[in-house]
Amino acid sequence: MKLRISLLIILMSMLFTSCGISTGKGTEQKEEEISVLRYDKLLSEYVRSNSFSAMQKLTMDYRMPTKILIEDVLSIGTVKDDTISQRLQKFYSDTTLVRLLSDVEAKYPNLDEVEKGLSKGFRKLKKEVPDTKVPFIYSQVSAFNESIILVDSLLGISLDKYMGEDYPLYKRFYYDYQCRSMRPERIVPDCFAFYLLSRYGMNYHEGTCLIDLMMHTGKINYVVQNLLGYSDIGEAMGYSKEESDWCKDNEKEIWNYICTNDHLHARDPMVIRYYMKPAPAVDMLGAQAPALIGTWMGARIIASYMKKHKKLKDLLEFTDYHEMLSESNYLAS
Repeated sequence: MKLRISLLIILMSMLFTSCGISTGKGTEQKEEEISVLRYDKLLSEYVRSNSFSAMQKLTMDYRMPTKILIEDVLSIGTVKDDTISQRLQKFYSDTTLVRLLSDVEAKYPNLDEVEKGLSKGFRKLKKEVPDTKVPFIYSQVSAFNESIILVDSLLGISLDKYMGEDYPLYKRFYYDYQCRSMRPERIVPDCFAFYLLSRYGMNYHEGTCLIDLMMHTGKINYVVQNLLGYSDIGEAMGYSKEESDWCKDNEKEIWNYICTNDHLHARDPMVIRYYMKPAPAVDMLGAQAPALIGTWMGARIIASYMKKHKKLKDLLEFTDYHEMLSESNYLAS
C-alpha cells in the first residue's frame, strides 16, 4: 500500500471528509542510531557530471527512492521509460534547480542534528509502542514538492523544503506564513507527525466534526511533543513564543468562543477551515490568533486527558474523541 503525505494534503483531507520496500540494500534501521541516506547528494552528482556510476546507484542500489521521485513526486514519466535517465537529468538541469541542489548541499553538509533527533524520537516511540517499525530514511531534493514522503517502510525528507524562512527562492513560490514552517528545526517534528498520521489515521465517519479533527491532530502533536521533549505544545507545532503565550493567556476564552458559537460539533467545511487550515492568522477575540488554533486546543484537551491515562500507545490507538473529551475534565474548575 502506498501512502504519500504532505502537510497540506493531510490538513485539507481533514476539511472534507511504512512495511517492505526494496532499495537494493538492507532497509532495516537500527533505532538506537538512525542514519539518513544522502540520496540528494547522489542525485546532485548525477545531474552535475552525468556520471554513469551515480545513475547506476540511483536505479539499482536505490531503485525505490528513484521510482518514487520520478513517478510520484516529479511525475516526469516511469522508471521503465528508455529515456528516463536523460529526462531526469534535464529536469534538474533547470537553472533554478541547479542552484537549489547546490544550496541544499551547502546548507546541509551533514544531517547530524536531524539524525540525533530522529534517533531520540524513535527510541522513545519504540519504548512506548514496541511494535513500531523504524522506516528507512533518506534525504532528497523534490523541486519544492512534498516536504515528507511516506511510501511503505520508506520515509523521504525533502531538504529543499527546509532551507529557512528567509531563503531567497522561497519568495518566488510561497507566502511568508508558509515559509515560517520551512526551517531546519521543523524536519524532525514533521517526520514524526507525518509518520504517526500515516500509522494512526483519522477514523472518518458520517458524524465526524470539528472536535474529532481537533483532538486527532492534537493527539498527534501531543505525542510528538512527548517524543522529542518540547516544553509545550506551541513549540512542538512551531509557534513563536509570542503565539504560544497568546494561546496560553487566552485558553479559556478560546474554548468559550468555540462552545458559545456552537462550533464544537460543526461539520461545515468553512468552520473547520477556520480552526484547522494553515493561514497567516485568524481573527478571534478581537485579535490575531495563530493559525491551526484548533490543533493547539485539541492538544490541550489531550494533555488534560493524559493526566489520568499515561500510556502513549493507548492514546494513539483510542479514537473515540467524544468519550475522551468527556473524561478529560478539560478546564474544569
